[in-house]
Amino acid sequence: MKIKAYAKVNIFLKITGHKDGYHTLLSRFVKVNNLYDEIEFVEAKCDKFTIEGCEFVETKSNTIYKAFIALNNYCGDLDLLEFFYNHKVVVTKNIPSQAGLGGGSSDGAYFMLLANRVCNLGLDIDTLVKIGSTIGADFPFFIYNYNSANVSGFGEIVEKFDEPPLELEIFTPSDISCDTTLVYKRFKRDFLDKIRLSSFIGWDTISSKEILEMINNPIEANDLYKSALVEYPKLQNYQKDGWFFSGSGSSFFRIML
Repeated sequence: MKIKAYAKVNIFLKITGHKDGYHTLLSRFVKVNNLYDEIEFVEAKCDKFTIEGCEFVETKSNTIYKAFIALNNYCGDLDLLEFFYNHKVVVTKNIPSQAGLGGGSSDGAYFMLLANRVCNLGLDIDTLVKIGSTIGADFPFFIYNYNSANVSGFGEIVEKFDEPPLELEIFTPSDISCDTTLVYKRFKRDFLDKIRLSSFIGWDTISSKEILEMINNPIEANDLYKSALVEYPKLQNYQKDGWFFSGSGSSFFRIML
């Protein structure tokens, strides 16, 4: 009972507005097929929901725990509760935290997929997406498990984009962890009133490889890079030609030739 929880990168990420306290966006999400955590259900007698491998995160703040609670609240399925009295969740972490790669959301989303299957909850993908979107904006992309997709709105609109799988190289600075909330707050404060929606019309129809070749500029590709640089100036020390910035950071990526 094991599943791979894949990382993602944002080929481009453009902020389209701000509504009800949250930013809206248009982004191309791409699964990183060679970077993933592993979520495993292991037999064990547990007096409470137990996660091993994420000791650096308090249980109630863990997205896996939040996904379990959300599933339980939606289903009220006693089999789900019984299962996790007799099994613990073991996580093998490979995706860096606070790196713009979606590691926490990926873990929670793939946990939902595995629990739905193993516990015979019978929930369809759209229902899982609806539940997951209440936990985090990246959950829908991971639950759909697409290799590539255009993501918009608050992250809840996910449209599959057909293109060959990309081989990606990832670099994450070991001394910088980016706080997503801080980066978004900085964007709202300093850059929100400067967005130009006309500047990226049609990007959602172009292949990821062509977009990066066309732009060739991490600041133009990812609106959050500007605000991340303000909050974490040391990022500039790691910027190299041909590399792009993922999400709210701190990871850089490039397509391998």
